[in-house]
This record gives sequence, C-alpha cells and structure tokens, in this order.
Amino acid sequence: MMTEQTIQEGKTLAIVSYLTFVGLIIAIIMNLEKKNPFTFFHVRQMLGLIIMLIFSNIVEAYVNSWLGTSFWIITFVCWLFGLFYAAKGEARPIPVIGEKFQEWFKNIN
Repeated sequence: MMTEQTIQEGKTLAIVSYLTFVGLIIAIIMNLEKKNPFTFFHVRQMLGLIIMLIFSNIVEAYVNSWLGTSFWIITFVCWLFGLFYAAKGEARPIPVIGEKFQEWFKNIN
C-alpha cells in the first residue's frame, strides 16, 4: 500500500510520464534512483497507452481508417483518465486493460 508521502513525492513524475514519449523517458530516468512506486505505476500505464496508440495507428493505416480512429479516440480517453488520476494522486488503473499493463510491465519497478 502506498502512503500519502509516497504519492506526493511521486506525483510530479507520474504526471510527467503522461506528457508524450519524451515525458515517459524522463519520468523513468528520474525515478530510477528514487524508485517511487506511485510514479512507476503511472509509467506502466503510459507504456500500455503507447502500445495502444501504435496499435491504433497500424489499424488505421493497414486495416480500416474509421476503426483506427475509433481505437485512437479510446486511447485518448484512457490517456485523459490516467493523467487525471495521476494529478489527483490515485493509482487507479485504466478501465478494462490497465490491470494487464501493470501485469505485463511488472518488471518496471
């Protein structure tokens, strides 16, 4: 369980992790020393979102433009969800697939 102090210490980097791919890399590098679990929770969520974004782009390019755009919109809404809860100071996984992101990227801690 994360303490309020852990959350407050990791909040800024958790938010930074949602600010593009560059923000994600910055959050990972800056958190390597501190190893804040709140920051790493949101880093794992953003890694999953990047995979969702790549998937939506591939679908849009090679399968169906409307379907890819639909996946992009879903990814964007999930990104807003993650960013909102990082700013709020909560480690809430993205609906439906967020728990899988935590499982898949559990080695990032």
